[in-house]
Amino acid sequence: MDLLSVGDLSVEALDRIVRAIGDIKKNPVKYKSRLDGKIIVMLFEKPSTRTRVSFESAMLQLGGHSIDLSPTTTQLGRGETVADSARVLGRYASAIVARVQSHETLKELAEYSDVPVINGLSDLEHPCQAVADLYSIYEVKGRLKGTSVSYVGDGNNVCNSLMLGCAMTGVNLKVATPKKYRPSKEILGKAAEIAKDSCGRIEVLDDPGEAVSGADFVYTDVWISMGQEGVEEEKLRAFDGFQVNDALLSKAAKDVKVMHCLPAHRGVEITSKVLDGPRSIVWDQAENRLHAQKAILLYLLSKEPFYL
Repeated sequence: MDLLSVGDLSVEALDRIVRAIGDIKKNPVKYKSRLDGKIIVMLFEKPSTRTRVSFESAMLQLGGHSIDLSPTTTQLGRGETVADSARVLGRYASAIVARVQSHETLKELAEYSDVPVINGLSDLEHPCQAVADLYSIYEVKGRLKGTSVSYVGDGNNVCNSLMLGCAMTGVNLKVATPKKYRPSKEILGKAAEIAKDSCGRIEVLDDPGEAVSGADFVYTDVWISMGQEGVEEEKLRAFDGFQVNDALLSKAAKDVKVMHCLPAHRGVEITSKVLDGPRSIVWDQAENRLHAQKAILLYLLSKEPFYL
């Protein structure tokens, strides 16, 4: 199977993966040879720190290997089609991790590859981030169902995947974003339908203060994503009042925890005081990317029974 969207996983599979992350984190030696002889190709069209290093480290720690590629170092940069590259790479590697400009590229890779394709980030979703985020919430609360999360900021790929993941696990999510920058209507609709079965709630609001009221977790991301530098001034004006700071957090639960997928623009979407403060679990969240990638890779590639 491919992992292009959080929704590609069943509710049961997502639950198993999230629970497995904790065991993998506590008992890394137990899993050190599970992917012996496996190879992943890392095909990245965009810069990356956490996704690249966490996947490469995960493969090494699981006994496998990774090959780092970019369009400029492959024939993709000289006009070879995505389909032809997928056909070949699928014969060399056990999986392809792709970080792409367009989600359509991922879909084409998956269509023509004989091995799993994993979305390392596209313009539509960031499912591996959402898996790590869900575990980070579980790690703090010991549960997902019924927890309250507020996402404040741009309705981007991270937000889209978070909506699906929260809907599948019964997390109550309130998204606060300006109307012009709301998340995908299609994904919001899908998440709302899924939430009916999980007894969770997915809401989109205009007021960040209302969204964070009583929240157990407040999550934010950069307002200007890669490739959007040309609209920076416009977005900064639109997001005035959406910064995660002490004043906004005073409306959340007393023991609120703060999340950010990084990189952070300090002093823009979040203050340094909050990012580095005692309520922040951002650095644990970043570490959990490594353990989450291991769980995802094991779920997709290991022949041994997955952790129960």
